[in-house]
Amino acid sequence: MNLDLTQRQTVTAWVAEGLKLSDIQTRLAAELGLRLTYMEVRLLVDDLKLTLKDPDPPKPPATIGSPSDAAAKPNPPEATAGMPAAEPALPAPGTGRVAVTVDHLARPGALVSGKVTFSDGNQAEWYLDQTGRLGVIPKQPGYKPSAGDVQQFQVALQTELARMGF
Repeated sequence: MNLDLTQRQTVTAWVAEGLKLSDIQTRLAAELGLRLTYMEVRLLVDDLKLTLKDPDPPKPPATIGSPSDAAAKPNPPEATAGMPAAEPALPAPGTGRVAVTVDHLARPGALVSGKVTFSDGNQAEWYLDQTGRLGVIPKQPGYKPSAGDVQQFQVALQTELARMGF
């Protein structure tokens, strides 16, 4: 496909905007009167030596309830009868240790999940998915634990999972 200079610049601008090939195909037909197949659009973008932008990575799943909801509505004793005992209390902030607990019931889409408290007192939820990838969702958005805490977390998690037979 031979395009003139202005048409090439237009297609280049669309790619820079982050449009997908199907969107470019639609706009070529609507704005420039060029009816091209999807493959022809793909080859056109390749001929112009343009690189499409990757879509943004998916956001981590949002938590359904907040800790304040759980505190406001305590379970009546009859509702907790027969349920496993509550998870052990996490250590107080600043103890210099990383504590890992495993949930009795794994979160949806995970083989195993749990909670971690880092040495500075910040908490996060963790999970292992079906492909063995580890995910960590901090309670405080944007929180990044120190390298030492990450190492302690990995060792503690490995120990805990080995104890469970994983």
